Amino acid sequence: MTTNSPSIEARKAESVSETLTVTDNRTGKSYELPIQEGTIKAIDLRQIRVDDEDFGLMTYDPAFMNTASCRSAITYIDGDRGILEYRGYPIEQLAEKSTFLETAYLLVNGKLPTRSELDLWIHDVTHHTLVNEKIKTLIEGFRHDAHPMGVLASMTAALSTIYPDARRVDDPEVRMLTMVRLIAKMPTLAAWAYRHMLGLPYIYPDNDLSFTGNFLSMMFRMVEPKYQANKAVEEALDVLFILHADHEQNCSANAMRAVGSSRTDPYSAAAAAIGALYGPLHGGANEEALRMLRQIGSVENIPDFIKKVKSGEGRLMGFGHRVYKNFDPRGKIIKRMADQVMDVTGGNPLLDVAVELERIALEDEYFVDRKLYPNVDFYSGLIYEALGLPAEMFPVLFAIGRTPGWAAQWNEMIQDSDQKIARPRQVYTGGRELDYAPIASR
Repeated sequence: MTTNSPSIEARKAESVSETLTVTDNRTGKSYELPIQEGTIKAIDLRQIRVDDEDFGLMTYDPAFMNTASCRSAITYIDGDRGILEYRGYPIEQLAEKSTFLETAYLLVNGKLPTRSELDLWIHDVTHHTLVNEKIKTLIEGFRHDAHPMGVLASMTAALSTIYPDARRVDDPEVRMLTMVRLIAKMPTLAAWAYRHMLGLPYIYPDNDLSFTGNFLSMMFRMVEPKYQANKAVEEALDVLFILHADHEQNCSANAMRAVGSSRTDPYSAAAAAIGALYGPLHGGANEEALRMLRQIGSVENIPDFIKKVKSGEGRLMGFGHRVYKNFDPRGKIIKRMADQVMDVTGGNPLLDVAVELERIALEDEYFVDRKLYPNVDFYSGLIYEALGLPAEMFPVLFAIGRTPGWAAQWNEMIQDSDQKIARPRQVYTGGRELDYAPIASR
């Protein structure tokens, strides 16, 4: 792939000479702050003070709406143009030509593998899918109706006690082994959480199957001696895993980095990332979109639903994105996968509702002006439902796909000399210098 854009080194050289002049109207003093890669360092603002007793100027940025917490070479997003790239490779090409394990290698290692490198990578991941038998005892301690995301987070954290060597985060070989283990064992843990929910016996990994085929086997195999997933379904799920593999500094990636910055083991950090993904605003968004489609019910009800949305009486779930102000490039791909899965599993009336709702929304000025385009969550829930999965499992499948991204983000953070233990500042708004009163006089 070629590009006419300036190299990273050239952009760095140009940006060093760029500065921002800030005048503090409280004191009349001016400060010159260097601009590098389109940013200023927040710590440079600390020199702006009213007097020597002043702590210095800080930025206030809830939810990091305009703060870069790291420099990263993993994922590039241009939200205005609808571009998503892993290590420079467009998501469209990876979804069409790559596999999930090859994409995982790309994210973790920073380059596409050679044939021999990919074969070794697949071998290593495949032969680390088994989990310690003690994990079964842990799962059995959960109620049958325990949410599988809570079960998954607990089992992932428990891996830190099974593999205590993972605490040696400064050892490159240990880091690589830990990342392989995380990627390999996540489908096993996810499938076992699902089987526990249904009261079914746990199915062990089958090393003769592909990564995705093995996961489907551990999920759905019953009494047959060998489970073979439908190839179209297996391919569609593999593509979904690719689409979810990383997405820059999202909530769960930020959790992975923040917890990992304390130098804890990556299993504990991944458990925190799973906790972040558990939330309905992150991993549960596709469930909300599916719930919306069910509420609409049929194509005939869409006009009334659109009216309610415009009047503030409803929300258009699965449209719009905090980053993308254009089409979510993953949304276009996942729509094709939905058609592919429905061809195998049979039609779903909700797919007709989704397609018509998308058509209307893309032609309506109200939604177009607000740049509300379908995102990755709009169709993914329909695919999972077509596979016969309950909504509780939707974020679990998301976690399987996102694990290579978490691993890559954590690994990059560990090696970044600029990173320290995450410890944001605050703007204190409480009381000061209060006198303690005995309880009898309160």
